[in-house]
Amino acid sequence: MSKITAAITAIGGYVPETKLTNLDLEKLVDTNDEWITSRTGIKERRILKEPGKATSDMAMEAVNELLRKRGISAEEIDLLIVATVTPDLVFPSCANIVSDKVGAKNAWSFDVAAACSGFLYALEVGSKFIETGKHKKVVVCGFDKMSAIIDYTDRNTCIIFGDGGGAVLLEPNFEGYGIIDSVLKSDGSGREFLHQKAGGSLKPPTHETIDAREHYVYQEGKTVFKFATTNMADVSTQIMERNHLLSDDVTYLLAHQANKRIIDYTAEKMKLPTEKVLMNIERYGNTTSGTIPLLFWDYEKQFKKGDNLVLATFGGGFTWGSMYIKWAYDSQ
Repeated sequence: MSKITAAITAIGGYVPETKLTNLDLEKLVDTNDEWITSRTGIKERRILKEPGKATSDMAMEAVNELLRKRGISAEEIDLLIVATVTPDLVFPSCANIVSDKVGAKNAWSFDVAAACSGFLYALEVGSKFIETGKHKKVVVCGFDKMSAIIDYTDRNTCIIFGDGGGAVLLEPNFEGYGIIDSVLKSDGSGREFLHQKAGGSLKPPTHETIDAREHYVYQEGKTVFKFATTNMADVSTQIMERNHLLSDDVTYLLAHQANKRIIDYTAEKMKLPTEKVLMNIERYGNTTSGTIPLLFWDYEKQFKKGDNLVLATFGGGFTWGSMYIKWAYDSQ
C-alpha cells in the first residue's frame, strides 16, 4: 500500500468588513502612517465589531466556504481543530462551538494554543490523524479576534494586530503530495517578552488587574523582533536542507505576517526572489493564528499541483516552526 500523506484539498477564509487604517490609528495614539508602514509593512487591518460576534463566528464562515467548495457536508468531518488564543470562552473550546455552528455532528474537536505558530502546530497534529488512516477528513482552522485583547491606547501593539483567519481541509493522498516534512520548536522562557499578564490561573481577573490593563497583549518589541528574525529564518533554511530543496525548487514562501522586515530577512536567508514571497500583511496586519491560512485563501488560485510551498512562523512563548508542503491540486 502506498504511503498516506495529508493533503490540503479545500480552503476557506474570512475577514470582518470593518477596516482600521493607519489614518484611523493616528486619531487614537501618537503615530502616523509613514511610521507604521516603514516599521511593519501594515496599512490596514480588519476588526470584528459586530456585537455578540466572536472567533467561532469567523471560523464558521471559513469552514462553510471550504465545505461548499469541496462539495461535502459538515457531517463528513471526522476531526475539527481550531488554532487560537482568543477563544469565545475559557471553555468549552472554540472548536467545540464551531463544530456545533457548522453542523459537524460526527466530529470530535479541540483547540491548539501556540500564539502565532498555532496554525502550523494544528496542521501538524491534524496531518497525523490522516497519515495513520484513522480519519479521512480533518478541518484545521486558524483564527483570532485580536481586537478583543489589544489595548488601543498602546501604540506599540495596537498598530500590529487585526482579526480574521482561514481553514483548510486535509484528506488522504497516495501520490506523494501534501505535508512532507516539518520542523517545530518552542522555548517557554520567552514568555516574559510576549504574553497576556492576567486572566489565567496564575493571575485570575480582579478589579485590580482590569484597572491595571493587564488583560491585553504585552510585548517587548525589540526582543521579540530579534528572536523572530533569527529563528524563523533558521527553521526555514533547515526544512530546505532536510528535503534537499534549493531556492529554485521553492515555488512560494508563506511566512507568518507579523512584520515585513522579518519576512524579508527569512526570504533573504532562503535566497528567494520577491516574486516567491507571498504577503498580505499590508491589508490584514498580524491576525496571529490566522495569517498563514489567510495567505492560502488569498493566493489559492496561483497554486498549481506539484508546487513546493514552505511555511514559516514565529509566535509568543516562544514558538516557531517551518513546514514543507507539495501542493496537491490545480486551483480553479
